[in-house]
Amino acid sequence: MREFNNYQFDDDRERLDHEVLWTFLSTDAYWGKWRTREDVRAGVDGSWRVVGCYSPVGQMVGFARATSDGVNFAYLGDVFVVPAHRGHGLGKELVREIIENGPGRDFRWMLNTSDAHTLYRGFGFAPGDSTVMVRPSAKG
Repeated sequence: MREFNNYQFDDDRERLDHEVLWTFLSTDAYWGKWRTREDVRAGVDGSWRVVGCYSPVGQMVGFARATSDGVNFAYLGDVFVVPAHRGHGLGKELVREIIENGPGRDFRWMLNTSDAHTLYRGFGFAPGDSTVMVRPSAKG
């Protein structure tokens, strides 16, 4: 667990608030509103690493997760901070915690995003090249 501006960043899965996860991902996340509650839970449960961000009173206000082979590469997904807690650098700290402060520090990291490019560039992300191929989900 690490603190930043009175917020805590913790990779304890038991501390996650799955209702906050479901509410945000099903209503505010342009990247996956099609997922069911069961999809979200299974995705989190199957993730290699998860990090929650908690307010000074202990409420979960942000989240990030990664899937990985645990050796060479990782995929960053479902990064968010609830609107009421944005503007405090929490998104940047979530990305820092999951990428730089975890066991995947030296991995090759990938992500898909339609926004927040400036945030991710700060961690060394750059647009993919012509070798990247994508097979979209049949679900959405």
